[in-house]
Amino acid sequence: MTTTMTPTQRSQSAAPSRRARLVPSIVSGLVLGLVGGLLVALIVAQFAHGSRGINQIVVAGYLGWAVFFFIGIGALNYPMRWAFGRTQPTHNEELELAGRGQGPWRYFRFCTDHKVVGIQYLITVFVLFIVGGAAAFLIRLEQSTPGAKFVTPGTYNTIVGVHGLLMIAATIIMITGPFGNFILPIAIGAKDMAFPRLNALSYWLLFAAVPVFLSVFALGGFPTGWTGYAPLADQANAGMDAYAFTIILFGLSVGVSAMNIVVTVITLRAPGMRWNRLPVYVWGWALSVLLGAIAFPSFMLAELLVLSDRVFGTAFFISALGGSQWLYEQLFWFMGHPEVYVIALPSMAVVAEVVSVFSRKPIFSYKAVVGGFVGVAAIAMIVWAHHLFWSGANTPLDGPFMLSTELISIPTGLIFLAIVGTFWRGRIWRSVPLLFALGFVFNFIIGGVTGLYLADVPTDGVFHGGMFVVAHFHFTLVGGMVFGFFAAVYYWFPKLFGRRLNDRLGRAHFWLFEIGFLGTFLPLFYAGEHGEARWQANIPVQFATPNLVSSLFACLLVAAVSIFAYNVISAWRSGPKADTDEWGAKSLEWTVPTPVPLENFERTPVVTGSSYDYGNGVGAQPGRSGSAYPREATAGGATLPSPEP
Repeated sequence: MTTTMTPTQRSQSAAPSRRARLVPSIVSGLVLGLVGGLLVALIVAQFAHGSRGINQIVVAGYLGWAVFFFIGIGALNYPMRWAFGRTQPTHNEELELAGRGQGPWRYFRFCTDHKVVGIQYLITVFVLFIVGGAAAFLIRLEQSTPGAKFVTPGTYNTIVGVHGLLMIAATIIMITGPFGNFILPIAIGAKDMAFPRLNALSYWLLFAAVPVFLSVFALGGFPTGWTGYAPLADQANAGMDAYAFTIILFGLSVGVSAMNIVVTVITLRAPGMRWNRLPVYVWGWALSVLLGAIAFPSFMLAELLVLSDRVFGTAFFISALGGSQWLYEQLFWFMGHPEVYVIALPSMAVVAEVVSVFSRKPIFSYKAVVGGFVGVAAIAMIVWAHHLFWSGANTPLDGPFMLSTELISIPTGLIFLAIVGTFWRGRIWRSVPLLFALGFVFNFIIGGVTGLYLADVPTDGVFHGGMFVVAHFHFTLVGGMVFGFFAAVYYWFPKLFGRRLNDRLGRAHFWLFEIGFLGTFLPLFYAGEHGEARWQANIPVQFATPNLVSSLFACLLVAAVSIFAYNVISAWRSGPKADTDEWGAKSLEWTVPTPVPLENFERTPVVTGSSYDYGNGVGAQPGRSGSAYPREATAGGATLPSPEP
């Protein structure tokens, strides 16, 4: 029997469907978060008093925003269901939570599909880079000529802090966020992450932190730069509350993501995926997030103590009341230097992978590379105090910290020697990912060599606090790690989106970015060597020329990023379709269809060989148009489908 619905019945049946799309979603999260935050702030305002009243109101508002946002986005649905003893979700309900049948709207919901989370991270990284890059251009504009002509010194300090913190946050998550979520589970033969709900939560914690941080402009900014040093942080206006609350949310996101990635690698590897068969990038990403999980709680603790001073009147960092500014510096730099290697390890791992694929050779001394990653992660925990050589501490540990900082160059050198060795007698495919990998090697060597001067107590006394330091860490973080990120984007974009980026635009992006980068930061080495201090809105006249040159070359960076953005958007909308195995690589992510199915593998793969079995006699197949050589078949004996039905 056929039943005909009346228009009223159809509208009534459609209404729940529309509500189901919006609740829970980013729409309900933003609305409920904003309303809840305002209500909590208004309630606290009735009881707040004294000089700390504004801090109490602001922090209460941020806390209300976070709690009600997570309720609105649906992050607390499962914990509440569990708390009230309801039945466990069925398999179909889990697939719906993973976004089955929701189309593009799943990217705006609390979605547990690791591939959706990876894309969410990638888009957020792009946005953070754009905002942080705009702040960087304002810095170069202000320093292009002597005299504070464009912004006030106070505004300049806030811009420096916003630029620094946004770019540090973006570089920490730029590879392990997008690719660690999208690629890593497939690369080890898993159908999902170990904790899918926590995986989604890690992203939305990051998302919730972004509006909090951007509100600093409405609250008067903050004068401390990206380090947030106390006791200046205790004396700053309400913008400092936004800074501290952002760090707490971001640290929670890093910790949740790290736990998920590490447990996934340990417990969900496919049969035959032994530790010595893991792709090298899985090693780099897992060790990176493990290092972050150890280091970041100290920074979170520092900001909790700052908020305690500002909201409750404690005195952790106020010397006159028995506090210590040394406490903040130790807590900050215990995170602040391991954080460099949290960023470096994923990029090094991507570069090693890209060099192997486009040299058509196994990674030279795979075990040495893995040992180098482990060595970097271990030594990274005992180098932080070289930032305090000239802080006035003058401790007997200056010598040991100087030694440990120099020792970390040994495992780092092993990794670079292996990368160079992989090129030896390889069949080089001069692809765009390989260009960025080569840029990484060239720039990071300059950053590493100049870092030796800052690792030694005598030479650090000359260069500390100057533009030499600025040039050094930009050669490390931007010249090295960001180039590794671009290599990852160009390498895995075909798998993420099923489209090819334009090769000519990619090459133009590389050369403009490399030339612009060298032209921007090499002059700052000269200025720093001749005594220019950093963090100055009004640069001295004698340093006008190197700063003008630096600012002019920064325009090339803007042009390069604009080309990259156009390339990504146009390829995503109408680029040519990519092959399942775009590069003839051997790792598991290139064996699954594009787009990747919801559960990745129809049958669990059984790993029978290495991800780097190139040149093993497998018959070749023609490469796609534009290839420099015919590529080999993907199988290579590395993986076989499971015989189970």
